[in-house]
Amino acid sequence: MLTVLLTRHGHTDRSEPEQYLGQRAKAVLTDRGQRDAQALAARLASVPIDRIVSSPLGRAVETAGILARGRSLTVEVDDRLLELDYGAWEGLTLEQIEERFPGEYAAYDRDPARHNVGGGESGQQVADRLEPLVAELVAWGAGGPDDRTCVVIGHSSVNRILLALVMGVALLDYRRRFEQDWANLTVLRWPDAESGPLLLLANDLAHVRGISGVTWG
Repeated sequence: MLTVLLTRHGHTDRSEPEQYLGQRAKAVLTDRGQRDAQALAARLASVPIDRIVSSPLGRAVETAGILARGRSLTVEVDDRLLELDYGAWEGLTLEQIEERFPGEYAAYDRDPARHNVGGGESGQQVADRLEPLVAELVAWGAGGPDDRTCVVIGHSSVNRILLALVMGVALLDYRRRFEQDWANLTVLRWPDAESGPLLLLANDLAHVRGISGVTWG
């Protein structure tokens, strides 16, 4: 059985107002981002974790490092968890996008699965690179006699696309159906390699309020 503890990196220095931070925008965790990641680490302190897999972007790796402290684990960096490539939108706020690229946000909002954002990636292209990663994790989870748990650290869009992919939600709706707040906890469990996952916890921030331990089934 595989359990995936999915999270988004912590709050960054380029988040107020929130900007479109994709593959090229450099950002580091703020004090708040570090505190929230530490709170998540404390929440998971009693949870056996077998792997930690992270996007290669600095803000995700920094979050992964906090979650890995005190564990005999090496953070695995996987390019397939890179945030959606926002192209010319990189680092811009919604107001700036509307000003510089009139009508483009509306097209993206209508169909984020097929629209190449800012000339970068579409949601479908991200799903295509995530699908083999998910398949590998599920096969790994089913490959031993014991239950296996993996922490996955990604980003706002890539995590929501992953959730749509594994939960059978139309990719057109990934932005409408899922949320991924900073340093949240989302828990997915595959009982076996053939079944789809159970969504045990979604976008939960109880650790920010001081709750720790296993609060899912």
